[in-house]
Amino acid sequence: MERNTPLAHDPAELGDLERDVLEIVWKRGTASAEHVREEINRPLKDSTIRTVLRRLEEKGYLEHETEQRTFIYRPSESRQRVAGRAVQQIVDWFCGGSVEELLVGMVDSKVVGRAELERLARRIAAAKKESKS
Repeated sequence: MERNTPLAHDPAELGDLERDVLEIVWKRGTASAEHVREEINRPLKDSTIRTVLRRLEEKGYLEHETEQRTFIYRPSESRQRVAGRAVQQIVDWFCGGSVEELLVGMVDSKVVGRAELERLARRIAAAKKESKS
C-alpha cells in the first residue's frame, strides 16, 4: 500500500469535485478511476478523475495499491476523522477554540435538537465511564 501523508490538510479547502470523489470512495470502500467515473454525476474525462484521485492521495485522504496496473484507492481516514478535523477548524476560527461555544451556537440556531443532545449526553457519559475502567 502506498501513501502520501502531508501535515493534516484542512478539509474546508477541498473543492466540490474532490468532495464528490472522496464520497464515492468512502461509500464503496475501494475504487479505481473507472469506478469513480461510472458513479460520479458529471461528464468527466478519465484523466480528470485520475488527477483528482492523485491529488486526494497527495493531501492524505486516500492511499492506493496496484492490481494488474490499475490503481485501487481506499480512504486513508474515516469520514468521521475528516469531519472532526473540519469541525476543529470551525471551533478554532469562529469559537476561539471553545467546543462549548460551538455547541451552544448549534443549539441556539436549532442545528441540534433536544433529542440529539440527550443522545450525545448519554454517549459522553458512557465514554467517561469506559475511560475510568
